[in-house]
Amino acid sequence: MELRGKRVIILAEEMYNEHELWYPYYRLKEAGVDVKLVGSGSSQTYKAKSGLEVSVDTSADHVSAANYDGIVIPGGYAPDRMRRSPSMVKLVKDFFEAGKVVAAICHAGWMLASAEIITGKTVTCFFAIKDDLIHAGANYVDQEVVVDGNLITSRQPDDLPAFMRAVIAGLRGSSA
Repeated sequence: MELRGKRVIILAEEMYNEHELWYPYYRLKEAGVDVKLVGSGSSQTYKAKSGLEVSVDTSADHVSAANYDGIVIPGGYAPDRMRRSPSMVKLVKDFFEAGKVVAAICHAGWMLASAEIITGKTVTCFFAIKDDLIHAGANYVDQEVVVDGNLITSRQPDDLPAFMRAVIAGLRGSSA
């Protein structure tokens, strides 16, 4: 229970990638983290691309970055819906500006662009959205995980082991 006492939010919305939500959820729980699932407020449950449902603990309007140590943003097509929620975008920006862990995998880079936090940052993402991140001012690299300060990015589900090692290191306050 290396991270007992740490608190992390995982965002959820329709069409999330089930691997990119549940793998971090259980890995963080295994490490002793208090994990809260946070939705946009449009529903109490959200379906993955596969149809798997997740029930959230609360909505983005009811949480503050001040009460948590990090935020994980899963991919799939959910980030395209998440970025339509001003409270979700603000939450990501608040975590980043507070110097707390902001972890995004796959299409979650869209949320980083919408939060306007990647200008001058080195990031990775699913290849199909790399142009979006470059146009938002990021330096894109094709690597399984990239850590640039408190920002942790990864490309796809196959990268989840490296992604979560980096997230856990970030929560510990050390490099991966």
